[in-house]
Amino acid sequence: MKAVLRILPRLAVSLLPALAPLQASTVPADFSPAAADVAQPKDLPAVGKWMLDPDLTPAHWLGEIHEGKPLREPINIIVIDRAADSAEAARQRLLQASAAAGYPPREGHSAGYFGYIGDALHRELPGGRHRALSDRPFEIDNNHGRLFGPYRHRDGYIFIGAFSREKVEPFEHIKHRFVSFNRARDDYADRMDRHTDFARSGWVELDNTLIGSAPAHTGDHDGIAVLLVTEP
Repeated sequence: MKAVLRILPRLAVSLLPALAPLQASTVPADFSPAAADVAQPKDLPAVGKWMLDPDLTPAHWLGEIHEGKPLREPINIIVIDRAADSAEAARQRLLQASAAAGYPPREGHSAGYFGYIGDALHRELPGGRHRALSDRPFEIDNNHGRLFGPYRHRDGYIFIGAFSREKVEPFEHIKHRFVSFNRARDDYADRMDRHTDFARSGWVELDNTLIGSAPAHTGDHDGIAVLLVTEP
């Protein structure tokens, strides 16, 4: 074990309500993402390439236009927990680790998103209204993100995540501006690696960079997700 999770973040996260994968009764019976929107990484289940809006379309980053195109939010983190003994334990462990790494749940962010893993939709973590995992309050520049899962696969529980960095312009009409997907992804992954049992274990190619004639843009995202793994 590289680090013992701090007691206070653990206590705070333990008060969060249990979250479950989106129940089939609330999902359109014929829902299935387009093949082009799903990656098939080696030794992993299918992974949706994008964070999904409440209407189950690829999420558009706060409606921002980037270089003349809608800014689409890519999945850029994949987590495998091989130490948890249940789905609920995996959720709580990941939220506790995120808090210990400096990314506790914070208010002031948009919410209601979904992620697609394997053959199922999953609600966001941390859940609740207007909350995300963030390294600083929403009133100032911050990295923030949401995690989705878990999906049971082989000997572990898998989560995916979408992280981004925003700049706050308090005197502008539009207060929150996009800065980077890669910077937020790397900061979250580095802190998890340094301060928790979730170690950086490589990269996963998701082929979710939109360039050229694509109808949307993915900013500085390079098409890969950082892989974080914890062992028993």
